[in-house]
Amino acid sequence: MKLNFLTVVAMATSATAHSTWQQLWVNGVDQAGTCVRTPLSNSPVGTLDASVRCGTGSAVAATCSVPAGGTVTIEMHAQPNDRSCTNDAIGGNHDGPVIAYLSKVGDATTDPGTSWFKIHQTGLVSADYWGTDVINANCGKQDVLIPADIAPGDYLLRAEVIALHVAGSSGGAQHYVSCMQLKVTGGGSANPSGVAFPGGYSLTDPGILFNLYGSYTTYTVPGPAVYTGGASSGSGTTVAAGTTTRASSTTAAAATSAAAGGTLAKYAQCGGNGWTGTGTCVTGSTCTVTNEYYSQCL
Repeated sequence: MKLNFLTVVAMATSATAHSTWQQLWVNGVDQAGTCVRTPLSNSPVGTLDASVRCGTGSAVAATCSVPAGGTVTIEMHAQPNDRSCTNDAIGGNHDGPVIAYLSKVGDATTDPGTSWFKIHQTGLVSADYWGTDVINANCGKQDVLIPADIAPGDYLLRAEVIALHVAGSSGGAQHYVSCMQLKVTGGGSANPSGVAFPGGYSLTDPGILFNLYGSYTTYTVPGPAVYTGGASSGSGTTVAAGTTTRASSTTAAAATSAAAGGTLAKYAQCGGNGWTGTGTCVTGSTCTVTNEYYSQCL
């Protein structure tokens, strides 16, 4: 088989740029990895693998408490405990969407999660700028707003990157998945319906079978629509180049600002096209422009 240069580069980098979701923040407070089912390695899993549900990690003893309507920040890095902002969270041209789901469970420290509803997605933000580029610019972090109307109780938060560099062939999409164990307090009575994993995606979904090196102006994030009940995040599934799906980051930053009396936490979004939040960066950080769509407190 004749390989073009980009395919060779993708194959060469695929073994050296793997990553895992390793840490969690709750309303700006670092929980480190206390409630994260950290995968056994930084290697990806396949679309139809059983481990696409929560990765290869095991349940842990701790849960992280978060109020409904609060903000959690999921954090990805390539190597265990390497939280350096000078290194890409996921590099090697592993471009693709960043997605988050919730599953209500009886006991987050033991249950596997069976029904998952989507609460965040960042797909193709602009030409050749993806959700993975957003987290690389944000030291591996992505804000996710917990819907304000969901019922209290134990949940699993499923954090996912789908790397598309070899997704032009069936089965080539690479999933980087971890689950975080949460206890949601307050809230309402909503119990959104969801999808199963595996089963939530198929090998022929347009967001799974996708030629990253072809010509495109839109990308369809796979899976169900983002849950929009209560104070939820995100938008639809199709993203046109030149637009942004960072509604959840935007809303989360605004919520953080309101809760803190106009002060934005370090690493929060503080500007960019489409951002509607307010506030100033906490003392010791400055609102820094990453690109026209995203500025953050650094």
